Amino acid sequence: MARDIQERIKKLIIDQRLPSGASLPTEPELMERLGVSRNSVREALKALQAMGIVEIRHGFGTYVGPMSMAPMIEGLTFRTVAGHYRGEDSLLQLLELREAVETGLIARLAGRIPAADLAELDALVDRMDAEAAANDGRAGRPGAVQTETDRAFHATLYRCLRNPLLGEVLEAFWDAFHKVRTDLVDVPQDPKVTCRQHREILDAVRSGDVLRAERAIREHFGNIRTRLSAPAPTGNSNRLYDR
Repeated sequence: MARDIQERIKKLIIDQRLPSGASLPTEPELMERLGVSRNSVREALKALQAMGIVEIRHGFGTYVGPMSMAPMIEGLTFRTVAGHYRGEDSLLQLLELREAVETGLIARLAGRIPAADLAELDALVDRMDAEAAANDGRAGRPGAVQTETDRAFHATLYRCLRNPLLGEVLEAFWDAFHKVRTDLVDVPQDPKVTCRQHREILDAVRSGDVLRAERAIREHFGNIRTRLSAPAPTGNSNRLYDR
């Protein structure tokens, strides 16, 4: 019954072509339309809110939600953490999922990225070089490529595909992977290698050489896979969920 009510509310949103932020019928209206009790409506709305399908604003009403990838990210994160502490290679599995998606897409980009996006990618790789060259303040140790710079590179790389859903999925994989990786393993980084690999990906897609682009993206993910062989620190199994 609860699932049926959820499906009927979702059908209402679809049938009425309601966009994110649109107001939904009030609880009494939903009760009358669906022929169910107030508690049943409230439970269904709470479940849909957890999925990002609706947003309950207490004192104001219920609205169509942002329909974001946040529930997917949380699910991926929790599954990966739980698997890690069961002795599974769950972080590696998540990396391989990202690699499969990006490797499958890179051929579509070769020779097709607009000049403006290429200029932005050049600037991001230059920023990586600057971050790698910077001193992090610890007696001559090199700087590191910042996570947000790396993230911006990958987001910009696939932007010209003009597929918002694809962009959201890639962002979800990125968020889950880096949230878990940061808390589970101290992955060593050679910033010069990171810069070189991103420069090679950019040069390959700019040249229009599909095979070269695929090799470059595989080398990049292969490097991350090797770095993940670092042992996980102990005693921090609750860090992700104690915040």
